[in-house]
Amino acid sequence: MNIRLPHDYADELLRLAVPHEDVDGVLASAPEPGTEAWEVLERCVSALVSTMGDPEADPGPLLDPPHPYFYTHVYAATAPFTRAYHRERGVPADVSWATLADLGRHMAIHRARYGTGGVHAPWWHRLAYRGLLFDLGRLQFERVRLRERTARAVRAAGVEFGQDDLALSVHIPRFRGPFTPEACDAAFERAKAFFPEHFPERRHDVAICDSWLLDDQLAEYLTEESNIVRFQRRFHQEFKREEDGGVVEFVFGRTLPVDEMPRRTTLERAVGDHLRAGRTWHGTVGWLSLK
Repeated sequence: MNIRLPHDYADELLRLAVPHEDVDGVLASAPEPGTEAWEVLERCVSALVSTMGDPEADPGPLLDPPHPYFYTHVYAATAPFTRAYHRERGVPADVSWATLADLGRHMAIHRARYGTGGVHAPWWHRLAYRGLLFDLGRLQFERVRLRERTARAVRAAGVEFGQDDLALSVHIPRFRGPFTPEACDAAFERAKAFFPEHFPERRHDVAICDSWLLDDQLAEYLTEESNIVRFQRRFHQEFKREEDGGVVEFVFGRTLPVDEMPRRTTLERAVGDHLRAGRTWHGTVGWLSLK
């Protein structure tokens, strides 16, 4: 396997939406072939490439990065293999680049949250760079094996779902503006056409979402016309779990004590006031049929 960093590395970083203020730091930290850091990079890239396109394969544990920008190098070196896989599947170039550019988005999240360069949630990008997740507008869709508990609920509702069928896990990326019903409708319609065309060997007739955004307690604070309430009502709720930390980080950008949570927006007031009242937010799993 010919693993290398792009010869036009600075241009490639910009194509991957790496923030301009991080480009020099990434270039300066690039590992050299023959070094221990390069050997670690090769192992990481090989694990991704060897499990390309397989939602049931395990690329192994994430390795400790020797440098904050290390996983930028890993994903930049993997990108040519991912793009080749996309081409084999007939994935349009604009979808391919939009999908891979999620790397830059998470570098922006890292800087906004911690004030330093790095890759936020480096494990997350395994999904896109293994050819499992695609950016289709306002939403991202990941090919997944459905949990049996949810599969039973889907079948019980009368929706056909076979043993070998896959589901689409729905994700809402940051820094993409409001997720309006119209934008979400367009993304779901693209998904309905995209996966049968590019992955015809498996059915993807059910979408799931696992998020605090589906917690129906939000409807106590938000209007019927809010984007969040309208989004969550697309789904049949399946089960809940306590997830305060996730909610706080997503809404405020970092973990905060309850008494320090700002009240600048309706959502910030809702999240903080709910917790100040001694109540709990729940991560919720929901599903919908794409037929």
